[in-house]
Amino acid sequence: MIGVMFSGFREWFREVADGVSLRGRCGGVGPPVLLLHGHPRTHTTWHRVAPLLVEAGYSVVCPDLRGYGRSSKPATTPDHEPYSKRVMAADMGNLMRGLGHERFAVVGHDRGSYVAMRLALDAPDRVSALAVLDCVPIGEALAQADARFATAWWHWFFFAQPEKPERAILADPEGWYGGDVVQMGEHNYADYLAAIRDPATVRAMLEDYRAGLGLDRAADDADRAAGRRIDCPTLVAWSSRDDLHDLYDDVVAIWQNWTHTLHSTVIDSGHHMAEDAPGPLADQLTRFLRTEYE
Repeated sequence: MIGVMFSGFREWFREVADGVSLRGRCGGVGPPVLLLHGHPRTHTTWHRVAPLLVEAGYSVVCPDLRGYGRSSKPATTPDHEPYSKRVMAADMGNLMRGLGHERFAVVGHDRGSYVAMRLALDAPDRVSALAVLDCVPIGEALAQADARFATAWWHWFFFAQPEKPERAILADPEGWYGGDVVQMGEHNYADYLAAIRDPATVRAMLEDYRAGLGLDRAADDADRAAGRRIDCPTLVAWSSRDDLHDLYDDVVAIWQNWTHTLHSTVIDSGHHMAEDAPGPLADQLTRFLRTEYE
């Protein structure tokens, strides 16, 4: 049923680490582009964007991140290291190598943008172009956290608490996360519902946030202290009807401190821009990739 969304794409489960397999799809021919979803979505959030990138001449890879969707959910550790962005980024490097792509562009939205950024920093020889959607680096977000941030993004800190977030979410997953079948598309919505109703998936998605406040922040802070920057051309895009620009007066200035070559754009959409505005998003990504990647 879900395959209707990705006509011409191949679905797979591929091992990327000991005991860890990722589920995803790939399709198209041309320069490879890796698309990474955010919380609490799965790779099917890209179902309207991925075919447009294929039509534009790209080979597109869309996985469920570790812990999300139908990908593996390994046991965690006290420091949440199995769900750190460094480990999740290594998954993606192994996935792309297994698919025959040594060098590729990567696009990340929301939590996926942190994985994409970490991949670009940790494996600069592998990533030729980076696009980050609706985010600033975790270390920057936490360093600049104020009352506005705590009010709007309180869930970052709630999700870090033990046990209670799982209980709250699983008591009413649809009520907690929302989602609209028309906006998301029938099959994408069904995939999303299956994920948020699964206790193991909810627990793993929360581990992503728990790692974010500890190991991921430490990794970002260490890079900033060392003066490291993203080597490849970078596009930052944010939604006009989300709160990123309200929280950070100058999103571009934040990213300029992390990059050498930076482009920026605003997409007229809500937070889930791949679902709200797939055409404009695909157009912006294609324009950026053709300028800086090919």
